[in-house]
Amino acid sequence: MDRNPSPPPPRRDEAEEEVAGGDCIGSTVYSKHWLFGVLSGLIQIVSPENTKSSSDGEEQQMELDEEMENEICRVWDMSMDEDVALFLQEFNAPDIFMGVLAKSRCPRLREICVGILGNMACFQEICVSISSDKNLGQVLLHCLYDSDPPTLLETSRLLLTCLSQTEVASVWVERIREHPAIYDSICFIMSSSTNVDLLVKVGEVVDKLFDLDEKLMLEWIRNGAVQSLDQPQEDSEEQPVFRIVPCVLEAAKQVRSENPEGLDVYMHILQLLTTVDDGIQAIVQCPDTGKDTWNLLFDLVCHEFCQSDDPPIILQEQKTVLASIFSVLSAIYASQAEQEYLKVEKDLPLIDSLIRVLQNTEQCQKKPENSAESHTEETKKSDLTQDDFHLKILKDISCEFLSNIFQVLTKDTVAQGLKEGQLSKQKCSCAFQNLLPFYSPVVEDFLKILREVDKTLADDLEESFPSLKVQT
Repeated sequence: MDRNPSPPPPRRDEAEEEVAGGDCIGSTVYSKHWLFGVLSGLIQIVSPENTKSSSDGEEQQMELDEEMENEICRVWDMSMDEDVALFLQEFNAPDIFMGVLAKSRCPRLREICVGILGNMACFQEICVSISSDKNLGQVLLHCLYDSDPPTLLETSRLLLTCLSQTEVASVWVERIREHPAIYDSICFIMSSSTNVDLLVKVGEVVDKLFDLDEKLMLEWIRNGAVQSLDQPQEDSEEQPVFRIVPCVLEAAKQVRSENPEGLDVYMHILQLLTTVDDGIQAIVQCPDTGKDTWNLLFDLVCHEFCQSDDPPIILQEQKTVLASIFSVLSAIYASQAEQEYLKVEKDLPLIDSLIRVLQNTEQCQKKPENSAESHTEETKKSDLTQDDFHLKILKDISCEFLSNIFQVLTKDTVAQGLKEGQLSKQKCSCAFQNLLPFYSPVVEDFLKILREVDKTLADDLEESFPSLKVQT
């Protein structure tokens, strides 16, 4: 979205007069009198005598007067200032905005009012006040049914802000649980919108909801499954059934090329789904859904992320999304190994990608020689610890997935891997280095197969890893 225009600075003589008269809001130069005028104008817009009605009694779609739009947009920008936000709260502006949202059908006006509330909610005291107003909460959640993308975007932003406040998050989770239609609305947005900004923000809301409340996640997982069982086949076109996984996949495909952070969000949603059995079943139970999920994630790790011509440091940018992707692929692989889309020929590209990630992880974890040049030692230690934490998660997930694939490798697949380079001495050494000692039985079994294909390479690897020699 384009940024709204900032309020123009008052002329010096006006500012001095307002200061002298105590007209300024807090420590700002914004005028209380001017703001009262704008809010009064809002009240007039939705007053009964100014409501435009069509012949059938329904309010018509209305355009916002240009001058009024400019004025209210200034309030939108001003509301990012805490003094202004607190003043709006004291003046009961949220009640005025609630009236606008309940009565107005002007998309631009609704967007701006929700946007102002979203800015105000960034301040904890105001967020608690807004969240405790049950009527306002109902009106705001009803905005999720809006057909206007900018209004949906601002509503999602406000909702995410509230869900990120620990004091009020549970209030919003419970309200959303009480409105099952929100599930349909969010799924419809994910499955049909082409607005990347909206898709990313809605994805962040879903990710936050699932992270906060497993019970709600389970309800949403089961929602589509129950509907599809109850719905007659002939009604499927008029009343579409939304299942959470296909909707998440569609959104992920839409944001894939335009917003890497958004893709990260949707991959994490899939990862959260795999933390419960129902979530895994939601992915794999329908063959088409399982295949679509597998193919998208397989394509990402084998053809997009952490490629052979990428510098190792790229892993720092991709570590969280790769951890989510490998985690989901591993869950599918473990539960649906017999599926046609998991043919053994896909094992070698995955092995290649997993080993490359492990190689790059080792490079990223090497300590810089001159570590005291640009930051304090304490700051560097803190940053490095955070990086090491996420890299360790990625490494652990990669090792588990790699061990699962190693367990199903056949003599023919190993021979093919040696011929094509996915199982070279260097790559096998990297795999062994990371899999030992936690996956010793897996490595030992792989070494037995390797010895049948290339005894010299097997002997060399055994020499490099004495623990294997003792076992065999």
